[in-house]
Amino acid sequence: MEGFGNLLAGYRRFRANRVEAERERWKELAEGQSPRAIIIACSDSRADPATIFDTDPGEIFVVRNVANLVPPYERGGGRHGVSAALEFAVTQLNVPEVMVMGHERCGGIYAALTGCFHEAPVGEGGFVAAWMSQIEDRAEEISKAHGTGEEAQRLLEEVAIRQSLENLRTFPFVAEREKNGTLKLVGCHFSIRDGELWMLDEAEDRFRPV
Repeated sequence: MEGFGNLLAGYRRFRANRVEAERERWKELAEGQSPRAIIIACSDSRADPATIFDTDPGEIFVVRNVANLVPPYERGGGRHGVSAALEFAVTQLNVPEVMVMGHERCGGIYAALTGCFHEAPVGEGGFVAAWMSQIEDRAEEISKAHGTGEEAQRLLEEVAIRQSLENLRTFPFVAEREKNGTLKLVGCHFSIRDGELWMLDEAEDRFRPV
């Protein structure tokens, strides 16, 4: 229980240092939220959007999953967690910006490149393989050409960001708002080692350091 004990200690610091010092701010947040962006990021513990962008509670609406993927718009069966969060943020909270943030050394990307979960049963790796199948064709192309090292991982990380942006534009409520100028789509990649953010210039199709 040491890990949970550490979390509780952190909670107590939060109560003492943040809640008491910002009591009015928390009362305001209890009445509702008006985030300035929805950020679709990886679940990786090293790439926390709130930390990277130095934000306070209420500023960003965050969706995290393995490898920061956005599936394309589709109707029908299944539980569409990313789609539901996106719909809520865009149509109900009216966020002006959607950001897809990938990162260096992503475990999901490595799994896609190496196929290490392909033979695992569902619940023991099979969930990961099924989720990462969204980019398996590109993963196979890259692994054949570049192997599975750092260069290949970075290439596929960038592919995942680009594909997620493309998939975002398949959602009618996203495409409509981007067309009329009320919603902006942004892609970026975070280097854990350097603590540096690279933004995607879609016009030139290249990532540039901020």
